[in-house]
Amino acid sequence: MTESPKGWWLYLLRCSDGSLYTGIATDVERRCAEHNAGTGAKYTRSRRPVEVVYREPCADKSSALRREIAVKRLSRREKVALVASYNPPTR
Repeated sequence: MTESPKGWWLYLLRCSDGSLYTGIATDVERRCAEHNAGTGAKYTRSRRPVEVVYREPCADKSSALRREIAVKRLSRREKVALVASYNPPTR
């Protein structure tokens, strides 16, 4: 999936301990690299390596933030189902 510099994305990471982390970014690959380098969120620093398991485009930063809050309110079971339903496009 090609990411535009101005497009906002919601993403979920699977951490090395199996937990899921939710965040937003304009460049998901760069943000994942930051998490793996230890310069991302405090939560992921002790749970490296992380991998992107879900991403979803958002219209703008505001909608990305709203979607992030909605996903963070989901139960673990619902988040796992969301990840399982993810069908990334082939390149």
